Amino acid sequence: MRLFVGLGNPGSRYAGNRHNIGFMVVDEIARVHGAQPWRRRFQGQAADAVIGGEKVLLLKPETFMNESGRSTAEALRFFKLALPDLVVFHDELDLAPGKVRVKVGGGNAGHNGLRSITALCGNDYKRVRLGIGHPGHKDLVHGYVLNDFAKAERGWVDALIRTCADNAALLAKGDGPGFQNKVHLAAGGPNGAA
Repeated sequence: MRLFVGLGNPGSRYAGNRHNIGFMVVDEIARVHGAQPWRRRFQGQAADAVIGGEKVLLLKPETFMNESGRSTAEALRFFKLALPDLVVFHDELDLAPGKVRVKVGGGNAGHNGLRSITALCGNDYKRVRLGIGHPGHKDLVHGYVLNDFAKAERGWVDALIRTCADNAALLAKGDGPGFQNKVHLAAGGPNGAA
């Protein structure tokens, strides 16, 4: 069994924010793979799915970004899952818009959701880093991630989300490099190349 966690902030106010791309991807995975209806569990919204023949729990923590680890840790404990079974989808400032990288462990690059998960669960879980680009100066980051994607960005954002969902079976089977390669080739980016 795998636990796919999308990071974001709950509520309609945040739904289109750059910081919520993790929620967007997990929502699309649920839709594409016919997940069970979302229900309140583990301090979040959870849905069961079978993806690529593997049982997967999709989770959107409702603890707000900075406390994402509380929800994630609760689900891991309940199902007695190990860190290699955890896949976290999150926004990544240090990647160009539309780029995707998969890595295990490493630093949290100032991402409070990752910091919370690492503090409560450990560090050696798979991260799907979804590039949203950087606003250019660190003082602009807070406002940038908590603003919605611009209309001009919707094309590459929708393509990235859809491509991640279409290839989620590779992650369910533990093939992070295969997933990264498929998304890289298919999603493109704002300039047509991931």
